Amino acid sequence: MDFGLSPKATEYAAKLQAFMDNEVFPAETIYHQERAAFIKAGNPHKLPPVIEELKKKAKAQGLWNLFLPHLGHHLKVTDYATLAEITGWSPDIAPEAINCAAPDTGNMEVLDMFGTESQKKKWLEPLLNGEIRSGFAMTEPDVASSDARNIRTSIKREGEHYVINGTKWWTTGAMDERCKILIVMGKTNPEADEHKQQSMVLVPIDTPGVKVIRNLDVLGYVDQHGHAEISFTDVKVPISNLIGKEGEGFAIAQARLGPGRVHHCMRAIGMAERALQLMIKRSLVRNPFGKELARQGVIQEWIAKARIDIEQARLLVLKTAWLIDNQGAKAARKEIAAIKVAVPQMAQEIIDRAIQAHGGAGVSQDTPLAAMFAGIRVLRIVDGPDEVHLRDLARLELKPYIS
Repeated sequence: MDFGLSPKATEYAAKLQAFMDNEVFPAETIYHQERAAFIKAGNPHKLPPVIEELKKKAKAQGLWNLFLPHLGHHLKVTDYATLAEITGWSPDIAPEAINCAAPDTGNMEVLDMFGTESQKKKWLEPLLNGEIRSGFAMTEPDVASSDARNIRTSIKREGEHYVINGTKWWTTGAMDERCKILIVMGKTNPEADEHKQQSMVLVPIDTPGVKVIRNLDVLGYVDQHGHAEISFTDVKVPISNLIGKEGEGFAIAQARLGPGRVHHCMRAIGMAERALQLMIKRSLVRNPFGKELARQGVIQEWIAKARIDIEQARLLVLKTAWLIDNQGAKAARKEIAAIKVAVPQMAQEIIDRAIQAHGGAGVSQDTPLAAMFAGIRVLRIVDGPDEVHLRDLARLELKPYIS
């Protein structure tokens, strides 16, 4: 296995790091000031103008849509993994600035792989151009949605339309005024094989019967793009809005999640790296009990263990990316499950210790650590909770021994 960056990826990594240093990090204070003003004015989901400025600059530098390999960049999953880690240093700003933010990335991949030419023209192109945003409506409030077979939302064909009824929540991005399209997963045939009951349809968010009920906070934080609870009441869309074929929703969902978990995990490693840097800088300037924190044995142990844990996690994710590149996502099922458990837990522990090293400042708005902790804690639930991935990994390990 070779985890070395290709010459093209090395060039992109250098350009992206320079973009982070020269544009993104200086914009963080502006972003939070603009958000605070919008929140005070009662518009918590309005986009701070600085993001559009960053998008223009990123696009001009060719730092745009780096996650899709055939869009001119020709970056492998292994290559993009390193770029995703760099953006993880500023997770609220950098991914969107280069049009590589979830859930749009996963939705663009779905449309790219399974969409019709008409669907691509109408929805994929404006997403690729960063003109609109999207939502992925799968999770439901009344069922254990980590098992997609439990989904109750119905998608019934009536003539030349599908009629959708149900309730979704944690539809990320749907509170943003730029969100124009939802990918909705529901049951088209409850009597079919349990993995062939689900389908995905495209639903414009302004379709009659679609009601955005409320935003869901994340550990008290109100994200700019929002996480919506949405009801669908007799929502009609043309049958041409079906993605793929009826009964392929479960398979499409799995195809969507494989590379996406690499992206999530590498951004989490970037968050862990920034938390470690903040912990080190803090420990050099605080002097309890007559010497710097950096000279205290417990802090030194935290720093050393953090470096070990980050390096181990990065290698596991890069191995996963390499397997996807060379053998496909199916061959990397064990590794995909493993990174989804190992990386967020690792990053959560490092961020938590960085908070501890900062004392009261660590839980305030004066550092990014509290918001990072909220985001990384949620990642242990997003795309399936830890326990589901541990279950899948155990089953794959046991399979050769159980007839």
